[in-house]
Amino acid sequence: MTRPGSGLRPFSVKAKMSTLVVVSVFITTGLLMVAVRTRTELRFITVFSVIATLLITQFVAHGLTAPLEEMTTVARSISHGDYTRRVSGADRRDELGDLAQTINRMADDLEAVDRHRKELVANVSHELRTPIAALRAVLENVVDGVSSADPETMRTALKQTERLGRLVETLLDLSRLDNGVVTLKAGRFEVWPYLSGVLKEANLAVSHRRLPSGSGNHMRKDVHLHLDVSPPELTAHADAERLHQVVANLIDNAVKHSPPHGRVTVLARRGPGPESLTLEVMDEGPGIPESERHRVFERFNRGEVPSPHGPGSDGGTGLGLAIARWAVDLHGGRIGVAESVRGCRIQVTLPGVPQPRG
Repeated sequence: MTRPGSGLRPFSVKAKMSTLVVVSVFITTGLLMVAVRTRTELRFITVFSVIATLLITQFVAHGLTAPLEEMTTVARSISHGDYTRRVSGADRRDELGDLAQTINRMADDLEAVDRHRKELVANVSHELRTPIAALRAVLENVVDGVSSADPETMRTALKQTERLGRLVETLLDLSRLDNGVVTLKAGRFEVWPYLSGVLKEANLAVSHRRLPSGSGNHMRKDVHLHLDVSPPELTAHADAERLHQVVANLIDNAVKHSPPHGRVTVLARRGPGPESLTLEVMDEGPGIPESERHRVFERFNRGEVPSPHGPGSDGGTGLGLAIARWAVDLHGGRIGVAESVRGCRIQVTLPGVPQPRG
C-alpha cells in the first residue's frame, strides 16, 4: 500500500529538482538556438548557460539546505536537553515540511516526558519527606527522653513506616506499568465471597486509620462499609489480585472523603458479556466537580475537593486512583466517575471472558 503523500507532490523536493533540470535544459536549448541564429560563438553561449544554470541551482539549493541547517541546529539543542526549541517551516508542502513536523512532534513528546519526570521526582520527594520527617521526630523524642517507647509511640512510628511501605509498593506498581512487565492471571471466581474478603480487610484498615482533627487524632471507626452483590451467586472472570487493587484503592479513596458516620457502598452487578462484571463504589462525601473528573485518575492528583475532615486531613499520595485505572486498563475494562445525586460514584466495567474473534 502506498503511503499517502509519498508520490510526486506539486511542491515536493523531487518536483523542485525535476523542475531545475527541465529549466536548465530549456535555457541551454534556447541559448543554442540564439547562437545559431545570431552566429554567436559557442563558447560564449556555453559560459552564459553554465552561469545561468548555477544561479538557478544556487537559488533552489538554498531553499533546500537552509531548512536542513536549521533542523540540524534544533536537533543538536534537543539532544543537549533543550526541549523548547522548534523548527520553523512546518507548514511547507514538501518533504522538508514533513520532517519539520516530525521533529517538532518529537520535541513536544520529549518536553512532556521531561516535565512528567520532574513532577514525578518532586512529588515522590514530597511524599517520602512527610512520613520520614514524622518518623524521625518520633524516634528523636524517644532518644532525647521527651517521650518513652510505649506502645502508643511505637504505633505512631509503625504507622509512618507502613505509609512508606505503601508508597514504595505503589511506585513499584507504576514502574511495572511503565515497563510493560505486568501480565494478567485471570480466572473465574465467585464475587460475593471475594468482595467480602476485600471489605473485611478494608474494615480493618478503616478501624486503624487516624485522621487529624481540631481535637486531636481520632480513629476512623465511624465509616460503615456496605456490600451489595446481585445475584448472590454472581461469578466473574478477572485477575483477582489486580481487582483487589482496584476495589481497595476505591474504598480507601471513598473513606478518606466520607463525612463522620458516613456510608461507603460497594455494588456488584452482572456485566453485558459472559462473566463480565460491573462494580460501583459510592460514598457520601462532597463528590467530584465535573471539571475535575477527567483528572482524578492522573498520578499524584489529589484534586481540589475539600476534605470533610478539614484542611489537616490526610489526602493520601494521589496514586490510588491511578493504580485503579491501570489495573482496569490491563483487563481492557473501563473506569470513570458516574453521575450521582450525592457524594462520589465511581463505576468499573470488566469485560469478563475474552471472546474469540471471527
